[in-house]
Amino acid sequence: MKKLAVLAALLTLLALVPAHAQNRAVAIFAGGCFWCMEPPYDKLEGVIATTSGYIGGTKADPTYEEVTTGRTGHYEAVQVDYDPARVGYERLLEVFWRNIDPLDPTGQFCDRGSQYRSAIFALDDGQRALAQASKAALAKSGKLSGRIVTEILPATKFYPAEDYHQDYYRKNPTRYGFYRWNCGRDKRLQQLWGEPAVR
Repeated sequence: MKKLAVLAALLTLLALVPAHAQNRAVAIFAGGCFWCMEPPYDKLEGVIATTSGYIGGTKADPTYEEVTTGRTGHYEAVQVDYDPARVGYERLLEVFWRNIDPLDPTGQFCDRGSQYRSAIFALDDGQRALAQASKAALAKSGKLSGRIVTEILPATKFYPAEDYHQDYYRKNPTRYGFYRWNCGRDKRLQQLWGEPAVR
């Protein structure tokens, strides 16, 4: 009788949790400026939320100013919360590759420095295996005329960036558009992939 009461209480609590929160997974990608990595994922069906932040370094609770020095070891990255029943990790990887320059070892587009390098941060063995297979398939395809230098790294603690960085492209569309154009991101992506980027 006691077990039934506990089970009933758990089911009641579960019913109060939003449906999307019951089926939620996380992926983390570094692709240069985190402002530019949010839009392609926000447009993807099955993505619940994106969060700009920092990962991979040694400094706890880093600030934007600290990360931009390149001395914390952190990358600018985006955390993607998604519903795996609606979009698979493989699709997230496809979007990632299409929105970075995998041939650049020292940054992305106009942003230079270790904090702007591209990387896939795998949260478990399954993600790592899928990321490795995706990278190998891209290399084998001959689509890119160079060596893919994007690393696949184990995920460490992800630190959300300051509030003013979140959804920057929505809050400041004019400034964001100017930055993106001035940085040459879309021009380079079209050179690499032969079609306009998702903005």
